Amino acid sequence: MIRPVHGGNLAWAAAVAGCPASAILDFSASISPLGPPESALAAIQAHLSSLTAYPDPDYGELRTALGEALNVDRDWILPGNGSAELLTWAAWDLSKLEATYVVTPAFGDYSRALSAFGAQVLKCPLELQSLDAEAGSRLVTDDLSVSNRSLVSPSLCLPVPLAIDAHRRGLLLNNPHNPTGLLFGREAILPYVKQLGMVVVDEAFMDFLPPSEQETLIDAVEEFPNLVILRSLTKFYSLPGLRLGCAIAHPDILRRWQLQRDPWPVNALAAAAAAAVVRDTVFERQTWDWLPVARRELFEGLANLPGLQPFAGAANFLLVESSMSVSSIQKSLLERHRILIRDCLSFPELGDRFFRVAVRSRADNLLLIAGLSEVIRQLTVVS
Repeated sequence: MIRPVHGGNLAWAAAVAGCPASAILDFSASISPLGPPESALAAIQAHLSSLTAYPDPDYGELRTALGEALNVDRDWILPGNGSAELLTWAAWDLSKLEATYVVTPAFGDYSRALSAFGAQVLKCPLELQSLDAEAGSRLVTDDLSVSNRSLVSPSLCLPVPLAIDAHRRGLLLNNPHNPTGLLFGREAILPYVKQLGMVVVDEAFMDFLPPSEQETLIDAVEEFPNLVILRSLTKFYSLPGLRLGCAIAHPDILRRWQLQRDPWPVNALAAAAAAAVVRDTVFERQTWDWLPVARRELFEGLANLPGLQPFAGAANFLLVESSMSVSSIQKSLLERHRILIRDCLSFPELGDRFFRVAVRSRADNLLLIAGLSEVIRQLTVVS
């Protein structure tokens, strides 16, 4: 079976571990362990009768619910079959420009989407420098040096300077950044929105931050018709199987995408579940209360293991640098403990010395720490 390029491939993990997929403890996909919310399950149950009819192609109820949750007019929202579908249409627009800046390492689907339309890509690499746990971790580019201790970058300077013809170029950036977890300040991104032809900000993990800590640019879309925000509903609400996401952008952009794509990209049950969960303020608060504590405990547990250096981050995952082969660690974890971590082989800038882990429940996180401790000890003896 081919090694996966995304997290969450339990069929591959089960084949390596020699067990059913249901027995795998999955740290490779950054999905909240708190869901799905009861509100989603209740909405699905209540709308089973809708399976005999096509969904509303306008998705009026869903767009209204999303508009209320995101504080934006419903005409500026387009639901999608996960944010991955909407990324494809954003890449289609970016491909019409002279070139697109991509901050790397980057989510592999960016390359897939941009290459599908022959877009010219200009990579802007983040150079990772691991420091000791007490000093914190730092991300550095030619023009960017920021402490990750505060989680928010005071400034974002791309290593490629803006040209005179900047309006003919675009930018594709995720915030918080995947896989590093770095959270860029909105004021650091806005100068590029003002100068570039199109800026697409993938905020797939932004909802893991409470509103007072978010650096979202959603409130800027009405001012800048060249700005597109992508949001995922699957990670925060633990609904990856339903495929839910939305784009926030100028209605002219969204109408054009709507004309180009399939007429019913979001099925009726997914639409009902999405409309319910974005109104579930109790689940939101539970998540915002849970994550900082669980993430800090996981960070400290990883930092105490020999040969591992985690990077502080603002999302529900942690990037970890390893002094030994991650492929060996991953294989041993699966075979000995049925635990799956996300290797970073699909990120060319990272390779076999980095892995990423989701933040899960305290009990699961402790199992990961114990498993890693045993595997690292065993691999050290063998080497």
